[in-house]
Amino acid sequence: MCNDLELDGLIVIGGDDSNTNAALLAEYFQSIHHRTRVIGCPKTIDGDLKNAYIPVSFGFDTACKIYSELIGNICVDALSAQKYYHFVRLMGRSASHITMECAFETHPNYAFIGEEISAKKKSVKEITQEVVDLIVERAKLGKNYGVVLLPEGLIEFIPEMGSLIEELNEVIAAGHTAQADIAAHLKPASRALFDYLPQSLRDQLTLDRDSHGNVKVSQIETEKFIVSCVQKELDALKAQGRYAGSFNAQCHFFGYEGRCGLPSCFDTNYCYALGYNAGVLVHEGLNGMMSTISNLDAPVEAWTAGGVPVTMMMNIERRNGKDEPVIKKALVDLDGLPYRRFVEQAKKWRLGDCYSFPGPIQFTGPAANVINQTLAYEIEERKMKQQQEKQ
Repeated sequence: MCNDLELDGLIVIGGDDSNTNAALLAEYFQSIHHRTRVIGCPKTIDGDLKNAYIPVSFGFDTACKIYSELIGNICVDALSAQKYYHFVRLMGRSASHITMECAFETHPNYAFIGEEISAKKKSVKEITQEVVDLIVERAKLGKNYGVVLLPEGLIEFIPEMGSLIEELNEVIAAGHTAQADIAAHLKPASRALFDYLPQSLRDQLTLDRDSHGNVKVSQIETEKFIVSCVQKELDALKAQGRYAGSFNAQCHFFGYEGRCGLPSCFDTNYCYALGYNAGVLVHEGLNGMMSTISNLDAPVEAWTAGGVPVTMMMNIERRNGKDEPVIKKALVDLDGLPYRRFVEQAKKWRLGDCYSFPGPIQFTGPAANVINQTLAYEIEERKMKQQQEKQ
């Protein structure tokens, strides 16, 4: 196709996998002395393609603002009706950037950060207990309502769930299909967890498989799973006379609607700059580079353009039994300034009704060019480090 179209340049727009392919394609074209230059552009709403040279991928700002409008509406309802707990699952299978940014913008009572759960090796019972404690404490204040956010990939961050899923894949592949038979072939720890899970989730883990025989993790309704576990614990507390509140849960999943809306002013300008810059990189004869725009907290006129080799972002991972070069996903940095700010603010949101209602994306006026808070904190942290290095 590149020959037929006589292309001088091919721009690959996508996330870590797409840009990994861009690097391999660029290397191949270089090896055969082909005229086509390959340049990448960072695009993923999950926000997991970024590093010291790429501040953010485009789409993240827009998606978070769309989700935050919807979550803000739910916060209004929670505060108005004062009888529902809303559990909102958001896109982000491999990283919790969207959940954290939407928390910054809406101030929910609780937000799960998958990377924290993984780092602290929290169990299903532990994360369930955290929500139960929240509900019990708010009930003592007469507040039987609230808003909880969670990333769609939450279940994959729980270490014991990962172990259980691996064992289930092996047991079912060995021909065991009845749940009682499956449970009998699990290790004691996994069997105890399997028995603790609600029946609906046990069904999803054992009956609904993909063409390779693996669990369809992305289709598991994690918010309903959390609600079921919480309800089970609250019922036990109520039977013991330790909880007298009411718990009525409403579950929501905000997915594809977040990536199909009109782009924010930031993303509009950012995309234009990335694309124009990609054309310049091709014109200059560069290959295997990613278009980068920096200084994003300044007015557009002060943004700086450049390019960085895609290979500097790659590392070797084991995939399908082979060592493959891939761009590593950028997860929430638990030592980074955005997460530290989140932890500080979350303490206030827990029991207080601090909900923020951002409303729809603004295209004109003073709020039109406000960048997302995650990016603002990351830029602030980068400037602090640069200042320290100078000193």
